[in-house]
Amino acid sequence: MKISTKGRYALRIMIDIAENSKNDYVSIKSISERQSISNKYIEQIISKLLKAELLITYRGHTGGYKLSRKPSEYKVGEILRVAEGDLNVIDCVHDFKCPRKSICNTYSFWKGLDTVINEYADSYTLEELLKK
Repeated sequence: MKISTKGRYALRIMIDIAENSKNDYVSIKSISERQSISNKYIEQIISKLLKAELLITYRGHTGGYKLSRKPSEYKVGEILRVAEGDLNVIDCVHDFKCPRKSICNTYSFWKGLDTVINEYADSYTLEELLKK
């Protein structure tokens, strides 16, 4: 498993919005300037974050984006899963029906690794990242 730029940028975008949306909405242009990410790429990521209801939007001259919840209510794993699809290290430990699962000598290793990664990602909140 490798976290792509979408996952990394999704975290940066969420942190940027949390830091800069005290009473106002944050524009894509301002995020782009601070984070050095193209507007087009930010739009793609924000689209996913909006669909998952992690952000709210307001259109118009003073429009932009805000968090839909407090930073303490977002798990890093949740944000990464929205951007990446999942954090699975290997298909066989999830929905994939592997015919060798019951006799596989490596299944417990993969299952354990998957658990550690997901639990670690869910052990941090957006608020904790803001404080670093």
